[in-house]
Amino acid sequence: TAPSTRPLGERLCSAEEATAGSGTYTRHGFIFSSLAGCLEKRSEDSGLPVVSVVRDAESQLLPNVGAVVTCKVCSINSRFAKVHILYVGSTPLKSAFRGTIRREDIRATEKDKVEVYKSFRPGDIVLAKVISLGDAQSNYLLSTAENELGVVVARSEAGVQMVPISWCEMQCPQTHTKDFRKVARVQPQFLQT
Repeated sequence: TAPSTRPLGERLCSAEEATAGSGTYTRHGFIFSSLAGCLEKRSEDSGLPVVSVVRDAESQLLPNVGAVVTCKVCSINSRFAKVHILYVGSTPLKSAFRGTIRREDIRATEKDKVEVYKSFRPGDIVLAKVISLGDAQSNYLLSTAENELGVVVARSEAGVQMVPISWCEMQCPQTHTKDFRKVARVQPQFLQT
């Protein structure tokens, strides 16, 4: 069942049906939620399942300056790439935030020679760092200037996931077509499984 948010103090079930876990308390033979959040029921070998309520942390989570985020490219033009931020670190966001990677923030060297369409394409999954909280449209400014940042997943025109062959190229394993990208040198802790 999909986790549903439970208000503080809601009566969850009878204490005979389950054991009170974290985020809950027992009173008058019933288990109540001691905080607002998602109800989780875990089966224990010993018999009764354990009910716990987990605070809804993701809804409070916002990308902060300096945070590494995973985002998906929505559109590109000659000046910037528009993205949706999907993860902060390894935590998925409940709602996608909009971000912009400006041409001058794509890489650290030869910024004047950077071309957006040779760095990102719509649909790419990109690791980026938040550099400012942007403007009124809650548009985060992102950078991929570090070696670890850039495209981590890209699909070729054949729809196949491409393989990085250098810091600026990816290749389709099926058609062997090469495409330019600003490729991330991915550190294991940022890999989304």
